[in-house]
Amino acid sequence: MASSAGFDPYTPVLANYYAPSLYLQSDLESGLLESRHGDRLLALPETLLRAIYTGLEYETGQAARLVLRNCGRMWGKEFFRRFAQELSDYYQKPLAELEMGLFLQSLKQAWKTHGWGLIDIDWSYKDQGVLVVSIRNSPFAAATPPHFKRPMGFLEAGLL
Repeated sequence: MASSAGFDPYTPVLANYYAPSLYLQSDLESGLLESRHGDRLLALPETLLRAIYTGLEYETGQAARLVLRNCGRMWGKEFFRRFAQELSDYYQKPLAELEMGLFLQSLKQAWKTHGWGLIDIDWSYKDQGVLVVSIRNSPFAAATPPHFKRPMGFLEAGLL
């Protein structure tokens, strides 16, 4: 019997899907890191990130920023496809039907669990059609060469 407040004691309460202790699955013997959905994950050491930036800049010059943004765009499309599928499967409803608060909390936790830093969305300018997204503790921005001259992760900009 459901209470008048809408709480049904027989409906299970779902945990945070992206809680690191539940989302990240590792096998020390094989060296695999996977999501709870079975997708393989990749750990990128800072040295590798710096080498990617250096190599891209050496090969493409000023176009390195554009290449990073385009890579981020492709990565973002795939990330969002997986994100939408995982949440839809977990909550058993299409992503568009999830409450906005649940969607945003899931996005923030997914970002953090994947090791991309802390994402925050400022809705102050929504009436003008603008969302301001800031990311703190980004490993991608931290590895960006200082002469890129902007406090921005080009890979993340493409992703978003």
